[in-house]
Amino acid sequence: MSPITKRNTPELPFTVGVALDGAGWHPAAWREPTARATEIFSAGYWHDLIDRADTAGIDYATIEDALRLQSAHPFGRRSVGALPPRPQPAIVEGRLDALLIASWIAPRTRGIGLIPTVTTTHTEPFHVATALQTLDHVSEGRAGWQLRFSGEPAAAAAFGRKPAPAIDFERVVTGASDAGLDELIGEAADAAEVARRLWDSWEDDAVIRDVATGKFLDRDRVHHIDFAGERFSVVGPSIVPRSPQGQLPVTLLAHSTPVYELAARAADVVFVTPESRSARSGASRGSSVAEIVSAVRAAEQEADRDALGLQPLRIVADLVVALDTAEERAEDRLARLDALAETGFESDAALAVGSADEIAALIDDWRDAGIDGVRLRPLALPSDLEAIADALLPRLRERGLAAEPDDPRTLRERFGLARAVNRYAAETAGETVEAAA
Repeated sequence: MSPITKRNTPELPFTVGVALDGAGWHPAAWREPTARATEIFSAGYWHDLIDRADTAGIDYATIEDALRLQSAHPFGRRSVGALPPRPQPAIVEGRLDALLIASWIAPRTRGIGLIPTVTTTHTEPFHVATALQTLDHVSEGRAGWQLRFSGEPAAAAAFGRKPAPAIDFERVVTGASDAGLDELIGEAADAAEVARRLWDSWEDDAVIRDVATGKFLDRDRVHHIDFAGERFSVVGPSIVPRSPQGQLPVTLLAHSTPVYELAARAADVVFVTPESRSARSGASRGSSVAEIVSAVRAAEQEADRDALGLQPLRIVADLVVALDTAEERAEDRLARLDALAETGFESDAALAVGSADEIAALIDDWRDAGIDGVRLRPLALPSDLEAIADALLPRLRERGLAAEPDDPRTLRERFGLARAVNRYAAETAGETVEAAA
């Protein structure tokens, strides 16, 4: 069956996740009467959101983060010596660290996958990998990673370690090759490879805890990774024992062929933005689901994922949602928020406004066009998250697009990914066989 027409199967379940950020994806959402604007930077706020999604049976929650304030342009340039852009007073600026939020919430939730955004640029791959392993341990196998790279001058200036690459934004949005962007992508690919090697550096049975012999671990089952690249080298091993999933699902958001290619060689899940008319969707602007799926699958075929030890890439479509409620039509809520912001809402992802039945039908159509799941971005929090849980999820279940809440599963299992094979354990087994012969 063609990958463009396949439907989900028990081996490849259709997933439903939510993307959480601040007070919601509309810049004026913090001014909603139901918003909890005074609590956005509190642990309780994030716990309540993710616990609600967990109780409803949502597969996973991604937590947004970046190395810049929300108002800074992703590839904005500024002259040498100029001050970074000033924060904007009318929108939510600032975030709590996504990985730390996930680590705090993990033992306080039961089944939901937790996927914090962690940027590779300016950060040490070793620290990123071990922190994510720790999250997988404390969540008992529910952790993932939304990989992100940073081309922002403001982020580079904040760290002060290296300048931001020169990126031609006009070329990037058309999907054309750009040397600065290629450098960021190459560095992100190296960071992902280092993380995967570190996650494998301890075999599953390396920790033996043999009291009689006084051996806590079998040192022959702990491996140096000896990664040497153009940008950095890492000897390893990890300082964190192998975590429950072995390999955490790596995800990333992509709008163009160069980033589809990064996903094909480094990720397990790629978030895409079909049917968006906004320039913020870059090279994917105006592309249908089928067109984007075809482009991603073409990149995947070129990557030889089997040789990389990766399973087929999961394609998940992002969708901003504003749902009707008993108190108010979503269309009226959007109009009110646009009036407060003094501009129409715009996002890199398509916006769906209406009833749960209408939005469920749209998602069903997208599933038929080849996607493996949806990631819903609530327009306003917590109201649209409540509507997703109470109204949209039941409609999706009726269509076979969402599972009933069930016993806890690993995040790999939710995405239909088999347990990853440890590359170093395979080498050890081969050496043992050779020695025996």
